[in-house]
Order: sequence, then structure tokens, then C-alpha cells
Amino acid sequence: MKNWILSAMLASLVIAGCGSGSGDNSSAPTGDTSSAATTPAPAGDKVAVAFVTNNTSDFWKIAQAGCEKAEKELGNVKLEFKMPADGTAAAQKQILDDLVANGIKAIAVSPVDPKGQSADLDGLAGKTFLMTQDSDAPDSKREVFLGTDNVAAGRMAGEEVKKALPNGGKIAVFVGKADAQNAKERFQGLQEALKGSNVIIIGDAPKTDDTDRARAKQNVADTLVANADVACLVGLWSYNGPAILNAVKEAKKEGKIKIVAFDEETDTLKGVEEGFIEATIVQQPFEFGYQSVKMMAAAAAGDKKGIPENKQIFVPTTSVKKDTVVEFAKKLKEMTGK
Repeated sequence: MKNWILSAMLASLVIAGCGSGSGDNSSAPTGDTSSAATTPAPAGDKVAVAFVTNNTSDFWKIAQAGCEKAEKELGNVKLEFKMPADGTAAAQKQILDDLVANGIKAIAVSPVDPKGQSADLDGLAGKTFLMTQDSDAPDSKREVFLGTDNVAAGRMAGEEVKKALPNGGKIAVFVGKADAQNAKERFQGLQEALKGSNVIIIGDAPKTDDTDRARAKQNVADTLVANADVACLVGLWSYNGPAILNAVKEAKKEGKIKIVAFDEETDTLKGVEEGFIEATIVQQPFEFGYQSVKMMAAAAAGDKKGIPENKQIFVPTTSVKKDTVVEFAKKLKEMTGK
């Protein structure tokens, strides 16, 4: 039954806003949608749209595959796929400013610093169609957010922690930037799920690394030294899973300390298959890319009826564990061709 559910989630996209939306999502395409289902537009000037990430994680390579699929199906779109090399708000701002200066018609961005970038995003929204994906900037003038219900995803991670530690214990949490909207919401959901349990989070907030992978691993190593009784480590961003696993292996504590991760990086999935990672909460980055390009193309043509009233479109998440990881990896390869 688990395998059927996982396959179904990967094969189809269930879009749901936080409340009733006005958009008709009955024909929402998925990662498995045949290109024959969408007739390419007539030849002519192509609409320039951009998909901008918040770092260079492997997570975004999956999103890129979704973007490219939509670009191919539409036929009248020219895609710019941009990843800020150092994962900073400054690098991302330069990318966004350059895109607008070059006449981009629509942008889907995962903001590095939603609050700090709010004014800049508002400025962009006055010049082009602007939507957020993966991580939201709800106080900005973006048109719509497409991505994960990150509070719910955090709760899902919390439930996996409780399963891994039925008698409770201390846990440490790691993330790239604590002020990113998805990080805040995942940590919130994690706290909600653990409330009333015997699981104790070390510290008041996740340990951050500013998207520096070496630092991410060192944070884990330092935690293991400072907290000999830590029972579980939780990574909220995609590269945190491999960073945690590598640090735990170097400390020769694999299998002794539980790990709960996010997303489907290769080393994370391998860790799940080996039994060293209890579970990883996976999103659908392929759909982030695919749906964003479709929405941007429509909006650039003046069609915004796919945007719900609450301006949020959620893509489902699921938990991948040892008994489902092989099938998940197979489906992932089929979607991305890699």
C-alpha cells in the first residue's frame, strides 16, 4: 500500500490552496504528463521567463528538469535557469536585477532572505510578473507562491522523530538560514509535532551554516562533541542530510544516532537505503519547476486565472523510508532522465 501511495504522489500533482481558491486545477499536469498532452504554441517570438533558486543544491537540478519539460511542451518559452553560486541575498539580487534589465517577462524565485529582500521584490513586482517558489515572501507583492506547505512538512518530520525516539531524547536541528521562510515554517511544524513529547530540542533555533556545506558538516561534528547524549539529528534543507550523515560516519556513530532529513539528494537516499537515515521528507521540486514555467508563460500572456484567491499553491510531500526508497529513486530517475 505504501508503494502504491508513493508512486501515485510522484505520478500526479495534487494542488491545494490554504482555503478555497478560484483557479481551476482539474487539468494540472505532472512530472509524468506526456508532452503530447500539450500542443506547442505557434512559432514566433519566445516569451522569456526565469526560474531563480536560493543555492546550488542537487535539489534544484530536479526542478530544472521540470522547467525544461514545460519549456519543451510550450514551445514559445525561453527559459533562464539561475542559481546564485554563493547562496547569498546579494548574489540573488544581482541575478534578479540583471534579468529585469534584460526584459524578462516573468520570474519564479526562492528568496534567500524574504524580509530583507521584501522591498527589492516589491520593486521587481512592479516591472515583471513575480512569483515565489519553494520558499515564500508572503509580505512582498509577489503574485503567488507555489511550493510545499512547510509547516505541514515540519510536522511530518516531527512525527518521524517521535517514531525514531519512542522513549524521547535530545535532538539537534540544522539548516542553511534560519530566517528563510521555509526554514522558519519547517522548524515551527517540527516544534508543533514534538510538543508534549519527551523529545527535547537542543537550543532555541536551528544551527545555521549560510549554505556553506563544509560549515554544515562542522556544525554537526561540533554538536556531537558538545552533546554526547544527542539521540537524533534533523536537517531541514536538502544538503543538511548528507552533511549530517558524513559527520556521523566520521564520528563512527552511524546507526547509533538517528537522522531525519529533507529532500532527495543522492547521498540522502543512499543513507536511507543503508538504514542510517530513518526518513527523509521529500517535496516535488520537479513540479516546482514544471508548474512555475507553465504559470509564468500563462501570466505573461495575460492569463492569471490559475492563481487562487489565497495566492498559495501547495504541492504534496511524503516521507521516504527504507521500504520505499528504491522505488522512489526509480521514479525520480524516470522523471529526470538522470
